[in-house]
Amino acid sequence: MNKTFPWAVTALAVSFAALTIINGCMVGPDYHAPKTQAPPAWSGVSNATTAAATRITSNAVEMAQWWIRFKDPKLTELVQAALATNLDVQLAQALLREARAVRGKDAGGLWPSLTASGAATRSGTVNGASPGGAVNSLGAVALWNLDLFGVTRRQVESDEAGIQAARENLYGAQVTLVSEVALDYIQVRSAQEQIAIARTNLLSEEHTAEVTRLKGAAGFVSGLDQANADAEVATTAATIPPLETTIQQNIFALSILLNRPPANLLEELSKPGPVPLTPPEVPVGLPSELLRRRPDIRAAEASLHQAAALIGVAVADFYPQFSLTGTFNYQSSAARDMFAGANGIYSAGPQVSWPIFSGGSMISNVRLQKAATDAAYITYQKTVLAALSDVESYLVAFAKEWDHRKALSSAVVFNRRALELSTQLYQAGTTEFLTVLDAERSLLASETALAQSRQAISSDLVNIYRALGGGWQ
Repeated sequence: MNKTFPWAVTALAVSFAALTIINGCMVGPDYHAPKTQAPPAWSGVSNATTAAATRITSNAVEMAQWWIRFKDPKLTELVQAALATNLDVQLAQALLREARAVRGKDAGGLWPSLTASGAATRSGTVNGASPGGAVNSLGAVALWNLDLFGVTRRQVESDEAGIQAARENLYGAQVTLVSEVALDYIQVRSAQEQIAIARTNLLSEEHTAEVTRLKGAAGFVSGLDQANADAEVATTAATIPPLETTIQQNIFALSILLNRPPANLLEELSKPGPVPLTPPEVPVGLPSELLRRRPDIRAAEASLHQAAALIGVAVADFYPQFSLTGTFNYQSSAARDMFAGANGIYSAGPQVSWPIFSGGSMISNVRLQKAATDAAYITYQKTVLAALSDVESYLVAFAKEWDHRKALSSAVVFNRRALELSTQLYQAGTTEFLTVLDAERSLLASETALAQSRQAISSDLVNIYRALGGGWQ
């Protein structure tokens, strides 16, 4: 009875401790999700002009793979490759694994720990005056910190919110990556289109310059007309190298996004291709859906929860900390007699520690965590407002760019007709060369602006999808 009684007491204490932890309280404030009032509708939808060939609606849309709506196989291929290999996404995945490991480490504090130890020593004097002896020992220490006031559980709660924040940051990295791939790709295709426009106009200008030289040789025009014609040819030719630079730089950027050497995609993307077409309808959903879908908003809310839980950790420092300990140890000069009953020593019982004075550090720690929570809430509010502003801004830009494109399309038609008429009149000798020169410049400028407008429309749509939080699954 004497041998078993202490262990029975310990078992009873352990059972009581487990029951206490299950029903124990957690000090500090409980987290409640912030209530944010979103606008009932997007003003960019209701104010969009009817001139837009693509209609913007508030219907719900599947945002996970929005790039497929451009119907460009090469763009889809690049996006899928980037999602699989991009280093920023891999970094976000590593940080998510790190957050999960932190949670596992802290959650281990809710369970008992057991540490074993052993030693074999021999003692005696150097000159042999004392024969000394051998001591063999084997023991273990059990410890259970009872989380009566929830310090560990609040820490685990904070860690779980940290996991959520890391997960949302991973989604955010995917959203950013997909949009960057699309924008770089659109830039490449638009620059290729502008080069084609420049070369087409260059052929026309070279023909006009040749006609001017022939008329000059016949004495019908002055050398000034010949110089102006040659200058126009050189000016148009000068616009091509910067566009070629833009193409290569954006291809380099795409290669890096795909975790490849900069020149890896040069051969694959150097062949000209069309700018991805915009879909006939762009459903953007409601503002309230944005708060649930956009990763940076969700990450900001998780960070707020993470900070709020740490207030409880700081408050718990004011309360006593209880633990159960148990030790046993066997010592013997002979290993064969190690577990003889007389060689065993044990101890078991509860322990308590309660900080009495800390120089104000615990109070300051509570204030610190409350201030950090306030800062996290302000960051959340700013993130929501910035997200709403992003969507509205890109919706306006997208709608107005369609009006811009419509006007430019008309300008191209009129400038092309003006060039045809002025060229005919010049060749017939009934108008000055300056009229032809102005018509050539106007046509090149309007065609280039139209190509840039097509790029802007596609880029604005990409930015709309990014602002809506599309691109993760």
